[in-house]
Amino acid sequence: MYSQGLIGADGRTDEDEAFLAAFQERIDAEMKIEPNDPMPEGYRKTLVRQISQHAHSEVIGMQPEGNWITRAPTLRRKAALLAKVQDEGGHGLYLYSAAETLGVSREEMTDQLLSGAAKYSSIFNYPTLTWGDIGAIGWLVDGAAIMNQIPLCRCSFGPYARAMIRVCKEESFHQRQGYEIMMTLARGSDEQKAMAQDALDRYWWPSLMMFGPSEGSSVHSSQSMAWKIKRFTNDELRDKFINATVPQAEYLGLTVPDPDLKWNEERQSYDHGEIDWDEFWRVVKGDGPCNRERLRNRTRVHEEGAWVREAALAHAEKRRERAEAAKIAAE
Repeated sequence: MYSQGLIGADGRTDEDEAFLAAFQERIDAEMKIEPNDPMPEGYRKTLVRQISQHAHSEVIGMQPEGNWITRAPTLRRKAALLAKVQDEGGHGLYLYSAAETLGVSREEMTDQLLSGAAKYSSIFNYPTLTWGDIGAIGWLVDGAAIMNQIPLCRCSFGPYARAMIRVCKEESFHQRQGYEIMMTLARGSDEQKAMAQDALDRYWWPSLMMFGPSEGSSVHSSQSMAWKIKRFTNDELRDKFINATVPQAEYLGLTVPDPDLKWNEERQSYDHGEIDWDEFWRVVKGDGPCNRERLRNRTRVHEEGAWVREAALAHAEKRRERAEAAKIAAE
């Protein structure tokens, strides 16, 4: 595997430049890069960072919704939420597996998460205070995730792109499930509609932050787009989300909590108010409402599950020994 990033721009040989040019030609031709293909080290590191953070987000994201499984208002709601949380765990496993093809181990990625060295989506550090929050997460958070993830189905790295196809199908169901919860609340009693509006008020701005800062503030975005790891800028994806979501809020009879929101006829898109990026960076750096709680819970579960991992490894080793013994006997 080629190691770019250890060589400065002025220190590259003609061979280095030829390799990078040939790699970019494959990217530009929409050819998928597979794990055993030669790739720049910077490309590999970018994918490991992005895919592992995506996987961490799916796993940590189980916590705010899992908190409501026992408190869901009906058996139907309980079963649907349980299935959704299980889906999120599965998404994490698909993504960890995709990252492992790049030479990083599951244990290493887990250690990075638990130590705080690796990040996950800032949205999962906000609390779920009411049942309305479960609807808002499905509608807004999963809706924002879909906007981010559908282009990833065309990511230049094959294993990531293929994993995202199933993830996006399931996220689409989750988004519809959340919108249906919000619709039920909005058409219910005054108290229920107020609950839906309160959830929208609290989750609207953090959902917009999910797309990340504008491109001038994003150190990874331009190179990721050149490598076709991502296909749209953060602002383009955010605009797509707002344009799709505002009419849905209007249909529900709810008010988007942005007094500066207005339709721009020239852009054919909504203009929105200023996002509090200071809040975003505080949460990313570990000072959100639930950062410590989320990592404390994840660490506890990881430690309590150690015996399961040890038993599975021991069982696999026994099976390997029996297979080798049978092979020797057959010879």
